[in-house]
Amino acid sequence: MGGWERALDAAGVREPGLRAAYGRQRERVVAYKREVALAAGLLLPPATVPHVIAATAFMHHTDDLLDRGPIDTRRAASARWREQVTGALDAGRTDRPELRPLVDSAAARPVLRGRVLEFLDAADADLDFAGFDTEADYQAYLDGYSLPGFMVVAALLGPDGDQSAYRAACRTFIDSSQRLDFVNDLAEDLADGRLTLPRQTLAEHGVTRAELERAEATPAVRALLGELLDRSDRDRAASGALVALAPPAHRPMIRCILGVERLTATAARADLGALLRRSASPAKPGLLRLLAREYLRARRTR
Repeated sequence: MGGWERALDAAGVREPGLRAAYGRQRERVVAYKREVALAAGLLLPPATVPHVIAATAFMHHTDDLLDRGPIDTRRAASARWREQVTGALDAGRTDRPELRPLVDSAAARPVLRGRVLEFLDAADADLDFAGFDTEADYQAYLDGYSLPGFMVVAALLGPDGDQSAYRAACRTFIDSSQRLDFVNDLAEDLADGRLTLPRQTLAEHGVTRAELERAEATPAVRALLGELLDRSDRDRAASGALVALAPPAHRPMIRCILGVERLTATAARADLGALLRRSASPAKPGLLRLLAREYLRARRTR
C-alpha cells in the first residue's frame, strides 16, 4: 500500500468513489504544483494530507476561474462557483466530483468550512484589482484577499480551537509572502498590464512605471526592489511565531514554507536587475536540503 492510500485510510476516507475523487484532486495538485504535494506527503501526518490536498485543489480551481477569460466571463464564473460551493457545504453533500473532497474535508475539519466561505466572499477583490495608490491600499488588499486565501490551507495546519494568535501570525507572514511575490513576479505582472507595487512607493524612490516596463535597472530601481525585499524579510522573521503556535506534527511543514520563502528571497536578491525580466527561483540543492532536514524532524514527531 502506497503512502497516498495510507493517508486516505488515516483520514477515514473509505468509500471507493470518494477515494477516487480525492485522487483526482491530488493529480491536479501534482500537475501544477508538484512540490506542494511532495512536501505534504513527506512532512504532514497522514491523516492531514488528504485535507490539505483538497483545500489546495479548491484554491487552484478558484484561481483559474478568476484568471481566465474576459472580466465579465470571470465574474459570472466566480458567482456560479460561489453558489455551487456554498450550496454543497450547506447541504453537507454534493454530486459534483470536484467538490466531494472539499465537502468531506470540511466535515472532518470544521475550521475549513469557515475559511472557504470567507475566501469566496473575498475572491472578487482580485477581479477588481486596479493596482495600489498607497501602502495602505496594499495592506487593505492583504486583509481583503491575500489573508483569506492563505487561511484556506493554513487553518488546517493551525491549532485546534481558538486560532486568533495563529491567524495574526499568518497575517504577518502573508504580508511578507505577498510582497515577495509582487517583487519576484514584477516582470510577469507588468507584461499582463498589472502594476502590483504601490504608486506612492515608486514615487518615493523616484521610479516610474515606464522605467520598470522598459526593464531599466537604474540605481533607484534597484534601491526600490531592495527595500521591498528588506521589508519582506523583516515580516518573515516576525512571523516565526507560526511554528510555535502550530501543533508539533505540523511544524516541519510550516518551517518548510518559511524556508522556501527565505530561499526565494535570496535568489531574488542575487540579481535585482534580472527581476525586471524574469522571476527568481530557489536553487534546487537548497530546496532538497531544506526538505530532507524537515523530513527527518517530521519522522521524529511520529
